[in-house]
Amino acid sequence: MRRTDRNAATYLGMSTMPHPQSPLRGTTCKMSPLRRIIAERMTQSLRVSAHLTTVVEVDMTELRKRRAIVNAPTRAGAKRVGYLPFVAQAAVGALIDNPVVNASIADDARTVTYHDFEHLAVAVDTPRGLIVPVIHDASGLSLTEMADAIASLAARARDNTLRPKELRGGTFTITNTGSRGALFDTPIINQPQVAILGFGAVVDRPVVIGDPGGEPRIVVAPMAYLSMSYDHRLVDGADAARYLTDLRNRIESPDTGATASRTDAVTVRIE
Repeated sequence: MRRTDRNAATYLGMSTMPHPQSPLRGTTCKMSPLRRIIAERMTQSLRVSAHLTTVVEVDMTELRKRRAIVNAPTRAGAKRVGYLPFVAQAAVGALIDNPVVNASIADDARTVTYHDFEHLAVAVDTPRGLIVPVIHDASGLSLTEMADAIASLAARARDNTLRPKELRGGTFTITNTGSRGALFDTPIINQPQVAILGFGAVVDRPVVIGDPGGEPRIVVAPMAYLSMSYDHRLVDGADAARYLTDLRNRIESPDTGATASRTDAVTVRIE
């Protein structure tokens, strides 16, 4: 590197030391068995479902306050609770009032089952590839239980110690690409489910708010995007908007969020 280049790099805060290169560069290898399964399932999902994605922006101010309260008594060295368990708990609650996104379509595309339970699948990034373990009966969990369940499944997914039943039965999936800095994405549906929720990064940015009877003003608030991909064969855009609006209300106003009313599972034949 020339001296002028080094000076420019120093000024811009860039390291002049060479970065270690990935061992994958310049190599050709076979896909691992897991990677082949992921490839087959993703391709099959795109081929089977009519994918559509709807996005909403959410003010995370109240959730950030709740998270600070939950983490306040944390002992030194203990794990802190992130944003995901809060969002997951709200997402599961909203499923009860919006059963159209907590459903599955049979392989013959002639029947739809609207589930009366919420088995939350959580996408986990592992060194081997994407793993999606399932939290069964997630609607019955407290926040602490939800956080512990997510942490336990994620750790065992990375250690390859999940039990077979923990990889089956999901009715709705959540993926936290925000943990890697992504603002939002358009996730691919986890078959035979009909919807998957993407949770983007929480970022402080200026937003305009309107005070009742007052002038709009600009404030800095923690904001995040929630993106839901869904199967348009069953879920319409209005259905997706209703679910996401319900979810947003539960996050922004947790004390006044909608009260869920459960109904029994129903299987409907499509004529």
